Amino acid sequence: MTHTARRIGRSLALVLPVVLVLSGTLAVTMVPWADTSSSQILTASAEDVSVPAKPRAAHDVLREKLLNELQQGEEPGDVLTHLQQAVDKRPSLAEHCVGIAKALGRAAVTAYGPTKAQSYARPVCDTSYATGVASMG
Repeated sequence: MTHTARRIGRSLALVLPVVLVLSGTLAVTMVPWADTSSSQILTASAEDVSVPAKPRAAHDVLREKLLNELQQGEEPGDVLTHLQQAVDKRPSLAEHCVGIAKALGRAAVTAYGPTKAQSYARPVCDTSYATGVASMG
């Protein structure tokens, strides 16, 4: 008799968890407040995963900031001073100074015209600002 009881116990041990899981799953999907429309189903997919933005390089942030200053009406001379101060404060920006100054020169031509833009030229990052002005004029 103990042998039969063991067999029944083992069978229940294998079957009972499966029955409980299935009945619980069915019970959850059958509740009256469960919305079965496809718009409410939340699924995970690779397309929905947000990828964190890569941090922008310091020189790109500085270039954008200085160009915005020019667009907001700040005089190119003041913006060039801000560029020089940023490079003095953070020497690693020096290798990007030429490119930023040229971009400022081109933006100044767009905002002020070539003659007035050239009047703001001074030796920040060599003559890169003036080179940017000349390339647009």
